[in-house]
Amino acid sequence: MSIHHLQIWVPDLPRAEASWGWLLGELGYDLARSWEHGRVWRHEGSTTAIVIESSPDMVPGMLFSRLRPGMNHVAFHVADSAAIAALAEAAGAHGWQRLGGEGGHPLPRDTAVLYLEDRDGFEVELIAPSAEGPGGADAAMLLRDRIVIVDVRLPRAVLGFLVGAALAVSGAVMQGLFRNPLADPGIVGVSSGASLGAVSCIIFGTTVLAPLTAVLGIFALPAMAFSGSLAVTYVLYRLGTRDGETQIATMLIAGIAIAALAMALTGLLIYMADDRQLRDITFWSLGSLAGSTWQKAGIAAMIVLPALIAVPFLARGLNAFTLGEAAAFHMGVPVERFKRVAIVMVAAATGVSVALSGGIVFVGMIVPHLIRLAAGPDHRFLLPASALLGGSLLLVADMIARVVVAPAELPIGILTALIGAPFFLWILLKDRSARIGG
Repeated sequence: MSIHHLQIWVPDLPRAEASWGWLLGELGYDLARSWEHGRVWRHEGSTTAIVIESSPDMVPGMLFSRLRPGMNHVAFHVADSAAIAALAEAAGAHGWQRLGGEGGHPLPRDTAVLYLEDRDGFEVELIAPSAEGPGGADAAMLLRDRIVIVDVRLPRAVLGFLVGAALAVSGAVMQGLFRNPLADPGIVGVSSGASLGAVSCIIFGTTVLAPLTAVLGIFALPAMAFSGSLAVTYVLYRLGTRDGETQIATMLIAGIAIAALAMALTGLLIYMADDRQLRDITFWSLGSLAGSTWQKAGIAAMIVLPALIAVPFLARGLNAFTLGEAAAFHMGVPVERFKRVAIVMVAAATGVSVALSGGIVFVGMIVPHLIRLAAGPDHRFLLPASALLGGSLLLVADMIARVVVAPAELPIGILTALIGAPFFLWILLKDRSARIGG
């Protein structure tokens, strides 16, 4: 696993220095810098740096990494199984607890592995080809490639495709439901509610919400963001429904007001934040697929995949809605039930996407427009094509974000905004020129 900058927050720096200082020294790292609240270790002959800082309000074991925020597990390669045995024998005396079980990825046959956990819940995996095994160097190389592909790249690609597909399909459904080409998933309160939930978790994660954080760990922030998005969507739906009928225009106006209120509350919480909390809020709000794991991809799949499977069944109703609600009703569409199903589906799919990836903008607005330009407005084709193009577009954007400022990583939300906003303006200007010319 190649990590150029790994930053670990701990509640007790002297205790962490005693355990990590020994382990990093055994792995070839030297103490390069120290100050009152932190230490930096660097590996000889490489750019890899590991930073350990203390913060009394941090959740034990929480890790912040500029490349992969949210991880609490890291793997190191060591020379051979003899080194594994020596580390295992000395680990207990330096504050490490030996763990049992298998790793999260398959290991080559001739491989030794040791799992350790420090007092603050951070896990380390030490891997080495067995000294007596054939092809030790090749086994180590194969294992490294498996870790990078199976545990890092593949879950990131799966999560990125699911998020892009969910945002694009949700945008297509909202544009058809509201009969407004400027509609996007945020119109049902998902983005503002998710932001409020996420910022609340970051600000109160070690105080009011400490029990929740202790139970959910690194999933506390996505859970709070998802809960916030669903709560705001529910309030918006209740405001827009009267006598069993959902008023689309009322929902649109109420959505603007609720989004402004949620953003005001978010701004108030940000005003209360300290420097560390402001950094966490910034990284989440800019949007990123960093820190993707199979657990996060599985959570997204449980909600997004059923929505993607069900959404083609909305195509006929959305085609009828282009003629108006009255026409759709006379064409046999159960209008009120249809609107409820569509709104709940969009809120769930987009809510989990925003919760797991942060603020990724313009995908839900731009992708349906591209499909309409290429193939027309028929939702029978528009919805599945939006899913495919949205997922593919986000994968490409993520690839660019990872390489454009390497070895660091550009938040993907910045990239989608930089590309999406000018492209959207180009579409508007082109459409206006075509109407004037016609």
